[in-house]
Amino acid sequence: MARRIGKAGKRPAGRPHGTPRPGKTRFDQAKVVPTRSEILQFVEDSGRPVDKREVAKAFGITGAARRDLSATLRELQEEGAVVRGRGRKMAEPGAAPEVAVVDIVGTDADGEIIGRLAAWRGEAEAPRIFMAPERPGTPTLAPGVKVLARLRRMSANTYEGHPIRVLTEAPTRLLGVFERDEHGNGWVRATERRERNPFAVAPGSESDAVVGDLVMAELRAGRHLGERHVRIVERIGASGDPSTISLISVHTHGIPHEFPDEAVAQAEAATEPTLAGRVDLRDIPLVTIDGPDARDFDDAVWAEADTAPGNPGGWHVIVAIADVSWYVRPGDALDQAAYERGNSVYFPDRVVPMLPEALSNGLCSLRPNENRGCLAVHMWLDSEGELVRHRFERGLMRSAARLTYEAVQTARDGAPNDQTGPLLDPVIKPLYGAFDALLTARRKRGTLEIDLPERQVLMGADGRIKAIIPRARLDSHRLIEEFMVAANVAAAEALERAGWPCMYRIHDKPDEAKVESLIDYLADLDIPLSAGQLNRPKQFTQLLGRVADGPFAPIVNELVLRAQAQAVYSPENIGHFGLGLKRYAHFTSPIRRYSDLLVHRALVSGLKLGEGGLPADADATFPAAGEHISMTERRAAAAEREAIERYTAAFLAGRVGETFPGRVTGVTRFGLFVRLQDVGADGLVPVSTLPADFYDHDEKRHELVGRRSGKAFRLGMSLDVRLAAADPVTGGLLLHVMGGGEREKRPLKGRRGPFGRPPRSRG
Repeated sequence: MARRIGKAGKRPAGRPHGTPRPGKTRFDQAKVVPTRSEILQFVEDSGRPVDKREVAKAFGITGAARRDLSATLRELQEEGAVVRGRGRKMAEPGAAPEVAVVDIVGTDADGEIIGRLAAWRGEAEAPRIFMAPERPGTPTLAPGVKVLARLRRMSANTYEGHPIRVLTEAPTRLLGVFERDEHGNGWVRATERRERNPFAVAPGSESDAVVGDLVMAELRAGRHLGERHVRIVERIGASGDPSTISLISVHTHGIPHEFPDEAVAQAEAATEPTLAGRVDLRDIPLVTIDGPDARDFDDAVWAEADTAPGNPGGWHVIVAIADVSWYVRPGDALDQAAYERGNSVYFPDRVVPMLPEALSNGLCSLRPNENRGCLAVHMWLDSEGELVRHRFERGLMRSAARLTYEAVQTARDGAPNDQTGPLLDPVIKPLYGAFDALLTARRKRGTLEIDLPERQVLMGADGRIKAIIPRARLDSHRLIEEFMVAANVAAAEALERAGWPCMYRIHDKPDEAKVESLIDYLADLDIPLSAGQLNRPKQFTQLLGRVADGPFAPIVNELVLRAQAQAVYSPENIGHFGLGLKRYAHFTSPIRRYSDLLVHRALVSGLKLGEGGLPADADATFPAAGEHISMTERRAAAAEREAIERYTAAFLAGRVGETFPGRVTGVTRFGLFVRLQDVGADGLVPVSTLPADFYDHDEKRHELVGRRSGKAFRLGMSLDVRLAAADPVTGGLLLHVMGGGEREKRPLKGRRGPFGRPPRSRG
């Protein structure tokens, strides 16, 4: 919020600046002028931008003391503690303005309409906006509507919005499941979790949909929030079929899933590359190491001990990457389709690829015993894993084997099979030798090591969900990661030396406000830290090591992750905080990431490796391209995450009524988010289902506290919960707590919320 200062009044005539008011000494004035902290607290408590006159009036400042006040306000502004806005008013940095454009996103568990700022640019978490109830004559607030609203501050980062006028209407289409009520009326229940109310199907517009179908519906004009009408325009499939779960995510996020005919024809007409203009790497036993269900293999690796006398204990490593830039040229049909997608999207039952299958699973996939074009980097490492030198070349390779992480790790651990046995000494052991050196370099520079297990959905041969398990984390996974990181660093260095544009992968320092929140939470766990102790990636990793064996390890890992900035793509380099690197770019996955294709093209041009380089206007297009592919990456991550949530809900639908051990992963004013330990899924415990009481939300301490009972439900605590509902359509899990919370140790009497008032509560 911006704290804003108004225009200073004219200096009183007849008395020079700094002259005490008659009857007042300088000491007397010092007692009446508020301190800096008092001024900041007043601006914060005001809940809106204020001017200097209001500050002076609040503290009873008159005469010459107003000049001292002006000087203090100027100091606060110069330090960034307050900012000037409209009418020269002042407010806290990062606060919401008095009037702003707000996107309506849905309703919360208590039925309140939720909005978010349409143009939030602050580094801190975006403010939460609860829209005031609709009154006659006010705009209808349907999800997707964009409104101009007046904002009134309720607490530190929470506002109440009062709509002024509608700027844009809601989206015209939605995805949902067709249902009928007891009277035979048709309804569409949206797949979006924020859409709590169903949409009435206009009579005669049901098309051929039957109950349970996943349908695309077109919104029609309606007057009331809960009684909007739709017309069904497309039947997508049966909602009970697991194969439609991924389709929900594809349609919800608008992920392109059909290639233009021209792009498909271009991919199918591609031919195997020749040796012309390439280095012959076919005699080097490069191998691919991927998961058992992988179908596109875009990286191959090989290592040997460096025999150069000047590098004792060093290693020579080759990372060979599929030469996608040879087939996908700037501006052609394949390039346009790949740019639109930005990246491949992976679901448990399917992949929505960035490139047509003829390339992604064919000529650009490094399949064993087939000639494939590649862009290879030779890297020479010293005994401690530092990159001594590197060389890029365009080559022709022939993969010696398609290996899996599990098979490689088993061979390394002493139990090779028929495939890995012959490769153990000449290939696998040298790979682990170079890996050990790279790990030494990683530990030396200090990196962020967050331990958050991923869920893996296993599908049966019948297309049904077989199991949901934690994804394995082996040294063979880390081996490939370290080889890829080294190759990515080499690519960024090569482009900088050549003076060509580079699409960097950047990761900024953590948000200070989130770090402070983390420190406050750790203080409650008797882990005292200051902000200066959490400003490097290595310090975060050391913190996680301190809690690794304790009950709060999962929550602290989660909070550390939330405190981090989001990694993005940009031609402007600021380094990569998490990896502790000064320069970093994505080079190793051009089959599935457009960013890597751009880096390949830059290397081809900058190192004069042949055809398929960057166009002449690349410098001008890189900024927009970086924003676009950062967006498509976020879109893919959201779609993949929601698909996992829906698969998990479908898997648990038959276990409604069972009790599960869980841990609180989020505390909000409307309830608790609890993660089930068995399957790693998150569900909501509405505040209305907690033991009968009226609950205060302590945002700083991440807890809900009952006013009468004093029982507290706080972040990180273990709970037994009963699964009350599981909805495969939205992916939502509804949970009920079995038993009460912990007794609050602090006295409830006298507890105060923001601005000295009792905190806003939900009961």
